[in-house]
Formats: sequence, structure tokens, C-alpha cells
Amino acid sequence: MASGQRLLFAPERPLVKRLGRKFFRKIPRQAGVYKMRDARDDVVYVGKAKNLRQRLQNYRVANPERMRPRHLKLLRAVTRIEFDLCPNERVALQHEARLIRELKPRFNRAGVWPGKTQFLTWRFVGTAVEFAVQEIPAAGWERFGPLGAYASRLRATLARLLWLALHPAAGFHQLPLGWAQQRLRDVARIECGGRVEEVRTALDNAFWGDPELFTCWLTALLNRNRPAFERAAILADVEELQEFFKRQNRTTHRTAQMVLL
Repeated sequence: MASGQRLLFAPERPLVKRLGRKFFRKIPRQAGVYKMRDARDDVVYVGKAKNLRQRLQNYRVANPERMRPRHLKLLRAVTRIEFDLCPNERVALQHEARLIRELKPRFNRAGVWPGKTQFLTWRFVGTAVEFAVQEIPAAGWERFGPLGAYASRLRATLARLLWLALHPAAGFHQLPLGWAQQRLRDVARIECGGRVEEVRTALDNAFWGDPELFTCWLTALLNRNRPAFERAAILADVEELQEFFKRQNRTTHRTAQMVLL
């Protein structure tokens, strides 16, 4: 479907139809892990959330403009969803990783099998910043990693949020083709105009300085006067970045402890 083209019919809601509206209203507002099962009662997807109800609201509408074909296929296959409640997000993250390794759900990708060594890379060209994922970072590119298969997901999340922050009047339908579905070209380019140094400083903060300062800078630029589904998608992306930075901070802290020992 072409970017910006309106749907002729309302998107389907397979999970609402199958599980009922009351199911979504009764989901706990608590950290935990959710397991999606198909008609054979096999676990086909495992995910975690800081707030289960908030996260699963994103699965209510199977919108082909916002979801990749793989996710649409998942929603049509799910017949039941289970929850494992956790005391906090950290425990949920650990439980999710363990279940994915043990069950290898067919719709999970990250964390199932060991992936290639991949770096998130970026460079500034004129008044634009370009993002890529590279196994061996080329000369002239800044790099962060290695991150394995997660590098592509991180690049898509970061590029989408940064583009929206620099184009606050634009809607999701104006994102570069495929970006809303995490389908980016080999090199994703974002025009910064006269804000190149501001963006450069922000990225330095994100990966080598103060990630919280970067997140505050980013969210301050994002236009909050958006349709509800866009706000929910942006919030999910921001949470994704925050969770990534928290994981990196924990890893750095553990490494520092090992050095001291």
C-alpha cells in the first residue's frame, strides 16, 4: 500500500473478535511477560512489558499501514494470551529472554538464535545524518555495538523517532516509505537542516554520555498533538529506547564491577 493512502475499510480486529473487549479491559497494569498461543496451543510469540495492559492495547487493531506482514499474520494466528506477572521490568526482561530461548516461538526473532556481529552505525553527510547496520563498520562511520540482530530493530526505532522529532508537523503517513513497518533501506537518511550539531550532540549523549538527557531532548521535540494511535506508537518506541539504554547501563555496571574485582 502506498504511503499516505487511506484504507477503504476499517482495519480488522482479530484479537478483539476472538478474545472479546472485556479481555483487554481486564489485563493487569503491571510488569510481566505475555505468551501468545495458536489453535494448537503452541506458544507462537513471547513479549514483555512494563505495563501489560498498555502494551497489549497495540495489538487490538491489525492495521496494515502500521504493522509488518509478519505481525499481521501473528495476530490472525493467536487464539489465547497468557500472562506471567513480574515484580518489575527487570525481572520481566530476564523471564522473557529465558522463555524465548527455551520455547523458540516461531514469530520471535531476536533472542532465539545467536546472530551475526552487527553494529549500529551513523555518519553526518552535509546537513543530513545517515544510519546503517554493518558487520564491519566502514571508515568515517560512528559505531555502537556489537548488538547482534537487535541492531536493525534499534536503528528503525531510533530513525523513526528522530525523523518525527525533526518534522513535528508531519504524521506517520509522511514517514519515509516502509519506516513505520521497520523496513528501512541499507542507508536511512534524515535531513537535519541547521540542526546538525544539535543532533550530533544528542547522539553523543545517547551512546557515550547521558542517555536520559538524550531521551528528554527527543521527547521535548515530539509533537504531542497527534492521533491516539500515533501517540501510542511513539510511546512504544520511546519505551523501547529507554529499555535499551537501561540494559546497556546494567551491562556497563557489571563490567565495571568485574574490573574492580
